[in-house]
Amino acid sequence: MTGDRMPPGFMRDAAGRLLVAGRTAADWVADAGDTPLFLYDRAIMDARVRRFRAAMPKGVRLHYAVKANPLPALLAHMAGRVDGFDVASAGEMDRALAAGMAADHVSFAGPGKRDRELRAAIAAGVTLHVESAGELARARAAAQLMGARARVALRINPPFELKGSGMRMGGGARPFGIDADQAAALMVEMDDPALDFRGFHIFAGSQNLDIAALAEAQRLSIALAAELAAGRPLPMVNLGGGFGVPYFPADKALDVEAVGAALADSLAARPAGLADTIFAIELGRWLVAEAGVYLTRIVDRKLSGGERFLVTDGGLHHQLAATGNFGTVIRRNYPLVNASHDGARETANVVGCLCTPLDRLGEKLDLAQGRVGDLIALFMAGAYGRTASPEAFLGHPAPMELLV
Repeated sequence: MTGDRMPPGFMRDAAGRLLVAGRTAADWVADAGDTPLFLYDRAIMDARVRRFRAAMPKGVRLHYAVKANPLPALLAHMAGRVDGFDVASAGEMDRALAAGMAADHVSFAGPGKRDRELRAAIAAGVTLHVESAGELARARAAAQLMGARARVALRINPPFELKGSGMRMGGGARPFGIDADQAAALMVEMDDPALDFRGFHIFAGSQNLDIAALAEAQRLSIALAAELAAGRPLPMVNLGGGFGVPYFPADKALDVEAVGAALADSLAARPAGLADTIFAIELGRWLVAEAGVYLTRIVDRKLSGGERFLVTDGGLHHQLAATGNFGTVIRRNYPLVNASHDGARETANVVGCLCTPLDRLGEKLDLAQGRVGDLIALFMAGAYGRTASPEAFLGHPAPMELLV
């Protein structure tokens, strides 16, 4: 059983109503016209960007990972605040460019890029993060046919993992990137006139709250980049991200300042051959997750087997991760509150409107008593929410989204 938990930046007014960006949740729903509704607070995102800038060594660039939240209004907002966008499909690339990010500040990663995606990226001037020898050959062939140069960086599958990550992206057999021991053979191809070598992308894992693990992965990535460059000028190294956020009660928020201090030490000790190399960190979840809240309305109350169920008009078709069905081994509750009032409390399960037992937004929660018509606020909804969920399942309406 847990009490109310809200991320920094959210509070209640004197009447106990949840405030988002200075207005009640009910006011935002009235503006939108209905629920379910995602709200993304730009002030919280801006504070994250400022904190990153203050914490990281001077010159380290900040990239936004578009897959975390590709809402066009959010991308347009972030385009003026970060140094680049990292995308994982031609669709995300189109959104990044439409948001105003310069093509030479957009990088395109992900296995399985189709030939038409390679051609589109080359034509736009986006940097391809090449994931295999075969993909490199296809990119080179496409550039030759187009009479263009393909901007390419090699995505490296490092021989180490980011320990304690929610999702491990490097180390061992992976579909992502080129194994480090295979990369040297591809480096000799970077002299091809059809290729414009832009550097390395080394991404070991995501959703990590361990300062020491992040610092060690960054140190090892810098050393690996120097080894693989073998004296060749290295324009940029994308160190990946991995900065986690505290979804669950036992989680402790990441000390980003400590991570930045450790990175400063690693960069100060980097080999002379990397003196002019630009370093970037790509973050998605850490920038936007805590800025988002998902509002859904209680449509029914019922008792079953001695337990209270609050049935809402939302669910896992919009917020899959919160139900524990997006890579979580043990289901735990995201922060969730009654947004309409803060009165007498009850223990209740909050469920969605889908006819599957998987559709549970919160279990055995200590909540302000839920009345039919009350709004439920599910936090940590700014990243991997709508677009990471099976929205078409069972044909319910799409949620609305507002940048506030």
